[in-house]
Amino acid sequence: MFIAVLSGFLLSLSLIIAIGPQNAFVLRQGLVQRHVFWVCSVCGLCDAILIVAGVYGSGSLARSVPWFEPAMRYGGAAFLIFYGYRSALSAWRGGQALHTQNATSGQGLATTLLTLLAITWLNPHVYLDTVVLIGSVSAQFPDRAMFGAGAVIGSFSFFFALGYGARLLAPLFARPRSWQVLDAVIALTMWTIALGLLIS
Repeated sequence: MFIAVLSGFLLSLSLIIAIGPQNAFVLRQGLVQRHVFWVCSVCGLCDAILIVAGVYGSGSLARSVPWFEPAMRYGGAAFLIFYGYRSALSAWRGGQALHTQNATSGQGLATTLLTLLAITWLNPHVYLDTVVLIGSVSAQFPDRAMFGAGAVIGSFSFFFALGYGARLLAPLFARPRSWQVLDAVIALTMWTIALGLLIS
């Protein structure tokens, strides 16, 4: 049982540790210390739903519904291109810096969570990593539930570590140039993922 939990935990971490739209969003919210608990909780909950779906056999959805995969691919690519454009525009304009006294200003909780849900559910890689990959690997373990539990724990652990650990970088992001670099990296990441979806 311990091996199953540990394997799920490590696989989950290895899949989500690379920078992507969701991680970039969590990092940004952590840096400005805005809605961090809710952002991390929603990320973990979304992953948990997808992991459970994968572990209990919903990975066959893409095979049984032919239009599901292309719809997710092109819809996700369009959203990532748009989100990348917004980040690139922010990098070009510059002038942003982290001021802790203004950390509570900006987008409200509802807008923040709606943006996060769009980033999460419109990204086909999320389905590939959780429903398909974690779902298939879980089949190798007699106790699939424990494997899935380990994967869910790994996901929650990562998002909360990223969200609350980001504040350690706050002194660096007190400089406007750091924000420009971060926004540029986020934009390039979004566009690279979108391009991969379009040419795959």
